[in-house]
Amino acid sequence: MPILSVRLLGPLMISCNDMSVALPSSRKLRALLAYLALAPHPVGRSRLCELLWDVPNDPRGELRWCLSKLRGVLDMPGRRRVSTQGDTVALDLSDCLVDALEVSRAATQGLGTLDVDRLRALAKLFAGDFLDGLELERSPHVNSWLIAQRRRFSACHAAVLEQLVGSLPADGDEAIAHLDTWVELAPFDTRAHAALLAGLAGRGEAGAAEEHLAAAERLFRSEELDFAPLRAAWRAIRDRQPGTSLRAACLSTLLPLAATMPTAPGPVEPSNASLAVMPFVEESGGTRGGLADGFTHDIITRLAKLRDFFVIARGSVFALAEQNIAPEDAGRRLNVDYVATGTVRSPSGRLIVSVELIEVRSARIVWAETFERRPDDIFSVLDDIGNSIVSSISAEIETVERNRAMLKAPSSLNAWEAYHRGLWHMYRFTQAENEQARHFFARALQLDPTFARAYAGLSFTHWQSAFQRWGDRDRESALAFESAGHSLLVDDHNPAAHWAMGRALWLRGEQDGSLLELERAVDLSPNFALGHYALSFVHSQSGDPQAAIGSSDHSRHLSPFDPLLFGMLGARAMAHVRLGQFEEAAEWAVKAAARPNAHAIILAIAAHCLALAGRLDEARGFAAAIRKTRPDYCADDFIGTFRFEPDAVALFRQGASRIGLN
Repeated sequence: MPILSVRLLGPLMISCNDMSVALPSSRKLRALLAYLALAPHPVGRSRLCELLWDVPNDPRGELRWCLSKLRGVLDMPGRRRVSTQGDTVALDLSDCLVDALEVSRAATQGLGTLDVDRLRALAKLFAGDFLDGLELERSPHVNSWLIAQRRRFSACHAAVLEQLVGSLPADGDEAIAHLDTWVELAPFDTRAHAALLAGLAGRGEAGAAEEHLAAAERLFRSEELDFAPLRAAWRAIRDRQPGTSLRAACLSTLLPLAATMPTAPGPVEPSNASLAVMPFVEESGGTRGGLADGFTHDIITRLAKLRDFFVIARGSVFALAEQNIAPEDAGRRLNVDYVATGTVRSPSGRLIVSVELIEVRSARIVWAETFERRPDDIFSVLDDIGNSIVSSISAEIETVERNRAMLKAPSSLNAWEAYHRGLWHMYRFTQAENEQARHFFARALQLDPTFARAYAGLSFTHWQSAFQRWGDRDRESALAFESAGHSLLVDDHNPAAHWAMGRALWLRGEQDGSLLELERAVDLSPNFALGHYALSFVHSQSGDPQAAIGSSDHSRHLSPFDPLLFGMLGARAMAHVRLGQFEEAAEWAVKAAARPNAHAIILAIAAHCLALAGRLDEARGFAAAIRKTRPDYCADDFIGTFRFEPDAVALFRQGASRIGLN
């Protein structure tokens, strides 16, 4: 079959077996092709009409015409690439060479994992800006999308060049050429300038380096940016000790100073991940203000309350946005690890919020989502969307940091990385992995004794040992309480500290104190999913079962893919048992047991709930699975694990007797 290539990074071009394919001159058709090529899912016709046509006489008719022309260009005998199913449209370009998709896949894989030849090939794909030369009149939505994609792929280009020059001899012709391009793409990136200065110095071209330094200083001064870090880097290059590489001399000076640049609100702690939430944009006309600005402020505030990572203050991000600086460039100036951006649209009868979370160094989109609601109660809708955005950003950053920490040698971990390495082991829910988690949390605290979340993690490992009977319950309960106390002493405003204390008090049988601490956790941060889950857990046994169901649902809404999802589901199942709703309990318990990391106690919840619902064969299956690893497991073990009220104890004993677990 002929090989089809689509170039989006530069003027749009389609070729078949290296021969150019003629395209209709319609700008909207070209924008439609690019939009569908990058869309991860089929797109509704109404969305495409809204995006491309400013209320024409017949938008759907124009869309049909565009699609028919695309079929003529892309479809081949036996191979349909333009797909229309129901009211959606999609392009299947899986067998085509699409430059933008190649770059996106490489960024997702991780540019740091690629060899030099692959990086060279990626660099050659950038023949210009995304859809270079394409602008649409009276199409503000598509123009906003074009601007966002151009910024995104420009940042990807810079990230590719950074990786490439780091793999080449710094003073070679190829590296210098790539450095010139990198500086042109990111004129305020101090790393690019410093690397170019090092390369020129290595070639003995000190005069050229001084000229570049002077030009860079004029540029930085014109934007009122601090030039001191770059000048200090140049001094380090000139005055380097014998045997020290130019690049090492440069970076050893540049990196510590970068965090103190005045464009940032202050030094970013090196042991914490950092995030900037750029002001959301009203997509109609690309303006800011009103709803979008208020939404941004709310998200920044909510993320700061989580205290998971360093969040840049509102004033700094809004000041950079006023200078019309692209999000990725703003992230580099602020010296942060992640940048969140978003748009807000209000078409008739709907509110649509789109969000992206970008890893600054690699320009990789870590997470993207679109939320669409009917604004019946605008404040309630904004609150709901804000909850989803904040919890998703927190979860995605934690996942990325956790996975990155797993790839590093244990001896090289800083406190933040050791903490996330601990989380990775903790979420395996086995005795051996729990011990590993405890080791890494302790390591994090050796490196940073003021790390409240590491104390909370340490408390969790002791709690798990007590709950699972992996150690002496009294001793492990005391250690869980002690570690939670340290967490509170370090940071009484950290929701995780109060969460850890609430769970530790539950172990000690102090339910009232437990609920007070857990309620304090969610008061401090209403988006703290684990706090809502822990409230559900306590209420499901001896508190208010209806409150348990509400807290379980809310925790899952905040964190639908949480590693503790089995617990959220299991707590709801136990609450239904106390309400006499055995069939509902069985359904939720089966969902809990189906989670890949569900442990024996979750299987026991399923066995008891199914037995009470009369689904005895399924219940016996779970009982048999438990006894493969715990041959003597019985109702006393199950009831002794929890703190049920007498009526619930009677119900669970009744269920156990039906399947031979009594």
